[in-house]
Amino acid sequence: MIQHKEQRVGVFVDVANMYHSAKNLFNARVNFKEVLKAAVGSRRLIRAIAYVIQSGSPEEQPFFEALDKSGFEVKMKDLQVFAGGAKKADWDVGIAVDAISLSSARLREAADDLIDLSQNKRLYLINIPTPRRASSSATSRERSAS
Repeated sequence: MIQHKEQRVGVFVDVANMYHSAKNLFNARVNFKEVLKAAVGSRRLIRAIAYVIQSGSPEEQPFFEALDKSGFEVKMKDLQVFAGGAKKADWDVGIAVDAISLSSARLREAADDLIDLSQNKRLYLINIPTPRRASSSATSRERSAS
């Protein structure tokens, strides 16, 4: 890929997936500082976010601090443990939302035209419910009560 110094870069890292992949596949640890350095190259870093899962283990806080010192903004989510013992620790949707949110302004600048569908829901949505008026429903209830 061609890199230009004026390019802006956002780095979004799913720490748990990278951590467990390195551990299980290579019996090794990830050098997140070098990952960030390689991802940015000579370009301009806009934002680097490391998405982590908190499980309450004592060694995770120093690890999170090391990520911070390596140049990452650390976003945390608690590990979900379900009644049957199953555990869930994913950031997929959160990462996607952040990536879209950070790139939306640039997309608008680059676009020749933009139609914001949320500005006219009645035109762009079919069968959208009509909001009830408070006064008419109150009147209906009064009639029913008498």
